[in-house]
Amino acid sequence: MKILITTDWYKPIVNGVVTSVLNLKRELEERGHEVRVLTLSETGASYRDNEVYYVKSMDLGSIYPNARAVLPYSNPYISELIDWEPDVVHSQCEFMTFQYASKISRRCGCPLLHTYHTIYADYMHYLPGVLGRYTAGRKAGKKAVAEFSRTILNRTDRVIAPTGKVKDILSTYQVKPAIDVIPSGIDLRKFSGTLSRGGKDARKEALGIPKQNKVLVSVGRLAKEKNLEEILEYFARLLAEGRENLTLLIAGDGPDRENLERQSKQLGIEENVCFTGMVAPKEVWAYYQLGDIFVCASKSETQGITYIEALASGVPALCRKDECLDGVIADGCNGFQYETYEYFRMHLLYLLENEERRQEMAKMAKEMAEEFSTWNFCTMVERAYRAACEEKEQIPVFQRDTEHAAWGRTMMKRMMRRVS
Repeated sequence: MKILITTDWYKPIVNGVVTSVLNLKRELEERGHEVRVLTLSETGASYRDNEVYYVKSMDLGSIYPNARAVLPYSNPYISELIDWEPDVVHSQCEFMTFQYASKISRRCGCPLLHTYHTIYADYMHYLPGVLGRYTAGRKAGKKAVAEFSRTILNRTDRVIAPTGKVKDILSTYQVKPAIDVIPSGIDLRKFSGTLSRGGKDARKEALGIPKQNKVLVSVGRLAKEKNLEEILEYFARLLAEGRENLTLLIAGDGPDRENLERQSKQLGIEENVCFTGMVAPKEVWAYYQLGDIFVCASKSETQGITYIEALASGVPALCRKDECLDGVIADGCNGFQYETYEYFRMHLLYLLENEERRQEMAKMAKEMAEEFSTWNFCTMVERAYRAACEEKEQIPVFQRDTEHAAWGRTMMKRMMRRVS
């Protein structure tokens, strides 16, 4: 098959969307599919790098980290991709590149699939100024997210949700296309290495972590929606109980790092908290293995790739209870989910006070992570592609064109009402 993947983010940016796209692209190509990627250029000019097409865009980083906007002008690369005639267009983002995905799929008469990666109701705080404060605390914000998501997804032929949690949310949005639950896979080979005792001690020393300390590790982007404030507060309470042989290792960087560092000082725990800053992708596995337990308090995840990466690295997880963890964290097998500090503390001590028991759960974590391999991920996505192609052939061309024209008229009327 000829498959076009569209995404607002691509390497060298590091986030869950990029990781999912790169893994899917590699697996599809290894199976003999021809894959091209359409994404946004950071150079201010459009260009092509082999099978990756970059279209001109402008920086919107002041609203959201690494966000960009497409400039309104015709682009010859879009015509080139239409002439290529993909069999499937698979969109990964609802904003800038989605309009190109919709146009190309319509012109080529091929199905448009879309993966819904982000629960936007948890990201309202990125809206600027008064608007962000207003919508974040009121039903209007969630209603706008539902309407936006429904409008976008109802233009597609099939939707992919990373978890049942996301599928349930989209159902409340009244999304019409079929929704397939397909967890994003990870490249297990990247987390198959083992950090020796000597290597672990050397890395601890370089980071200023006492060798005898047990390490709670958090890996990922430092942002408000990740709820790391709770982890810091819980960690401070543990230290106040006299458990001083603990270190909280926070690997990663992001817009909330300064606030988190300030909070650790205010709590008086800065000597037991280590902020690494940005970590090279090739080194991520080693930072996971520096941890005795992986911790996460986020409730904004659609799936949470870091959970699976931690498990694949052989690190039991202790995470705030969330629907996205159904089928990922099995209490007592590869980790625990908590809802209160008391449960956080109880499960933490259960793991730390018996090394043999922790090692057994670490082994189970690696075994259970196999379910989330990129091979399984790609196999399920291929099935969704075939199902969408079979369904698309049953819809006459004139009906598809009529549906798109009706959508265009509806959106134009909405815009005119808002202007007036």
